Amino acid sequence: MNTLITGSFSNKISCYSPPLSDSSNSTISTGCYHISLRVSKHNRVIQSQSSLVRHNIVKFNESYLPSWRRDTKHVASAVSEQPIEPDATSPQNPLASALDAFYRFSRPHTVIGTALSIVSVSLLAVQKLSDFSPLFFIGVLEAIVAAFFMNIYIVGLNQLSDIEIDKVNKPYLPLASGEYSVKTGIIIVSLFAVMSFWLGWIVGSWPLFWALFISFLLGTAYSINIPMLRWKRFALVAAMCILAVRAIIVQIAFYLHIQTFVYGRLAVFPKPVIFATGFMSFFSVVIALFKDIPDIVGDKIFGIQSFTVRMGQKRVFWICILLLEVAYGVAILVGASSPFLWSRYITVLGHAILGLILWGRAKSVDLESKSAITSFYMFIWQLFYAEYLLIPLVR
Repeated sequence: MNTLITGSFSNKISCYSPPLSDSSNSTISTGCYHISLRVSKHNRVIQSQSSLVRHNIVKFNESYLPSWRRDTKHVASAVSEQPIEPDATSPQNPLASALDAFYRFSRPHTVIGTALSIVSVSLLAVQKLSDFSPLFFIGVLEAIVAAFFMNIYIVGLNQLSDIEIDKVNKPYLPLASGEYSVKTGIIIVSLFAVMSFWLGWIVGSWPLFWALFISFLLGTAYSINIPMLRWKRFALVAAMCILAVRAIIVQIAFYLHIQTFVYGRLAVFPKPVIFATGFMSFFSVVIALFKDIPDIVGDKIFGIQSFTVRMGQKRVFWICILLLEVAYGVAILVGASSPFLWSRYITVLGHAILGLILWGRAKSVDLESKSAITSFYMFIWQLFYAEYLLIPLVR
């Protein structure tokens, strides 16, 4: 921020100080104007050129203040373009500061999405009231914790691979801001990957373990910068990675974890599971496309050929809106076909309301403002959360 403000003020401030004859000159710089002192050769008495000071102050006021008013508008505009995040430099106690840094490092919107998705698809395996047993809640908790550990590995590895890009796109992240060293980042992601696999192994659920393992492989291939990998460079491959994890693995593997491992039942896929997989395929593609819209500047600089870089922000934005509206339209048709009246009303009305809210909010987004685009991206995640509240009600 200091660099931003200092670099934005006008450089037209003139502080003229004419040479003084028959004297030794000394100029004291005080901010943006100078006070010249003359040391007499005869009596060595130091006197201030008060008239020159007054002259310079007048010049300072005339040239600096109008420029300051103009340029601070640009500063405020530049600051407003950044996502609102906690100020990492504000004075805090060490524990609070450490928790705040880890909170930003963990990308909490992805953690919340993962936890809600696991709970939602787990409920799809419940067939009767007695299924809500301690065994069910333990199985759900095991899945959430193991997936949380893997989620930290994936988002952390992405940040380790994107430090220079994030200095442009997301300077508030701990690695980009310098709060975490590269060594600290490597320790964190390695520790959480080990803990995730360890928990998946001791639980003994093969659906859970394979969900973690495939997520690990795709998350690594997506981010790590080694030959043949770093798939995020390729727009279509990057979208397929996110779709595979968010739409397929999360829905099917965690459902099977409860259905086959916790309940010991056959692996059957009822209508709600199929609907959840199809609907979240749309959502996952939208998230994969939309997350690059506010990051276009850094992606261009570092050669990430996202769809936004290739097609432009406006076009990708409206493609995302169209995909979501199509998904809501399909969801309304699925809800209308339900044989249960309560499910029919809730799913049809719920998806219709969400679709209308999405359309109204989309029309008001300023695509020239990074902060507005970022805010809308977080709104899409809120729609993502809301959908997982509706999925268990689809019958």
